[in-house]
Amino acid sequence: MIVQQLALGTLVIMINAIVQAELFTAFSGRLEKVVIHLRRIFRRFTNTATIVICVLFVMSVQTVNVWVWSLTFYFTGVFQSLEPSLYFSLVTFSTLGFGDIILDEKWRLLSGLAAANGLLSFGWSTAYMVELVRRTQ
Repeated sequence: MIVQQLALGTLVIMINAIVQAELFTAFSGRLEKVVIHLRRIFRRFTNTATIVICVLFVMSVQTVNVWVWSLTFYFTGVFQSLEPSLYFSLVTFSTLGFGDIILDEKWRLLSGLAAANGLLSFGWSTAYMVELVRRTQ
C-alpha cells in the first residue's frame, strides 16, 4: 500500500506542477497587455491594480491545485463525500493542518505528500509574485 500511495501522490504532484507551470506561463505572456489596459483605467493606481489581479490569479491557481487533491481523495474513496475531501485538501495543502480530520492508516502518506506539494507550490507562487511585481514597476 505504501508504493500505491507514493505513486498516486507523485502523480498528483506532477499534475499540479504541470497545471501551475502552464497557467503561470500563460499569465506571464499576457501580463504586459494587462498592465497596458490597467494604465488606461487606473492611471496612478496601476501597480496596485496589477498586484491585486496577480494575487487573485495566483490564488485561483492554488485553488485548482487544492481541487486536484480533493478530487483525488474523493475518487479513490478516501472520503465518501466531496465537502470533507475539499476541506481536508485545503487544510492540508495550506499546511494549516487542524487535525480534526485525519486519513485512515492505509492513506495517511497522501496527507504528507499533499502538504509537501502545498509548501512547494506556495513557495513557487511567492517567487512568481515577486517577479510579477518586479516586472510591473
